Amino acid sequence: MERYDVIIIVVGLVTTALTIGAPVIKLNTAITRLIVKLDGLGKDMDDLELHNHESHKRLWDHNDEQDEKLADHESRLKVIENEKERN
Repeated sequence: MERYDVIIIVVGLVTTALTIGAPVIKLNTAITRLIVKLDGLGKDMDDLELHNHESHKRLWDHNDEQDEKLADHESRLKVIENEKERN
């Protein structure tokens, strides 16, 4: 083998390594960014679930309060209707 043959082989190997290495590095970077974003989405979902739970709790508490008021109002109407029937 001559000196130029060795240089051509080395250049070919380096070119092949760069051709394969560059997309692998880009892919690795993209995967890392996706993992970071997924971790952020997981935290956001946890926060959303907590906020959703608190909102539903407030709605149900308000609903229970309204139910008590309606039951009281219904009792008052029954008393008034009974008084009208007696008169």
